[in-house]
Amino acid sequence: MLVSPLPSRRLLAVAVAALALVAARPAAATEALAVEVDQASIVKMPEQVATIVIGNPLIADVVLQGGGTMVVTGKAYGTTNVILLDRAGATLMERLIEVRSPRDNVVFVYRGAERETYSCAPKCERRITLGDSAAYFTATLTQAGNYNTQASNAGKPAR
Repeated sequence: MLVSPLPSRRLLAVAVAALALVAARPAAATEALAVEVDQASIVKMPEQVATIVIGNPLIADVVLQGGGTMVVTGKAYGTTNVILLDRAGATLMERLIEVRSPRDNVVFVYRGAERETYSCAPKCERRITLGDSAAYFTATLTQAGNYNTQASNAGKPAR
């Protein structure tokens, strides 16, 4: 059985409709946005964003800024996603967010199962990093907190 080809007007209408559907679909989550833990990255957003959805806010945080930008901050290791919606609920953008370990000027010291992290830029100093042993993490965090409290109170008049 021989099927006659569609008339050229119908073919053109089908092609235009298919192109409109493809153009209307939001961009797929193509490449992951790589962010280091405790670091931030600035991402340009599409226009008309009304809602931001984060898959797992324990892994990454997103804050809307003026000028059509958002700041993505890595909070814990792992992968999550961000979805940007317009007022009608249509997806404008979806991207994976991959939060990684710091790579530059960081040294990990293992003592059996215990881990300590040092920032070596240029001299090695203690660094608070997820995954460090509990005693090291708590001691370093306590020391940094006490230091910050003392620094904040240094300029205040005595009561």
